[in-house]
Amino acid sequence: MYAIIKTGGKQYKVQEGDVIYVEKLSANEGDVVEFDQVLMVQNDNGLVVGNPTVANAKVTGKVEKHGRGKKIIVYKYKAKKNYRRKQGHRQPYSKVVIEKINA
Repeated sequence: MYAIIKTGGKQYKVQEGDVIYVEKLSANEGDVVEFDQVLMVQNDNGLVVGNPTVANAKVTGKVEKHGRGKKIIVYKYKAKKNYRRKQGHRQPYSKVVIEKINA
């Protein structure tokens, strides 16, 4: 059984027990979060595709920790104009363990 959920502007294929890294959520560590934007569910009865979401379907997960990703370098440069800007960025994330898929 798996589901496709949407959170943080991205879509994730999840099963029970999966660990996913999503855009930072406003929940605290150890909290249970519900993802109600379920786009598709595949279970024993077959495949159910939402229009745009599956009615009465929810995926619950537990926030394990919050963190920040690896640093990327943003470098802006214009040739022959002496314009150079260097900036770093670390994207915040939440590590979520999928507990249950309710369809």
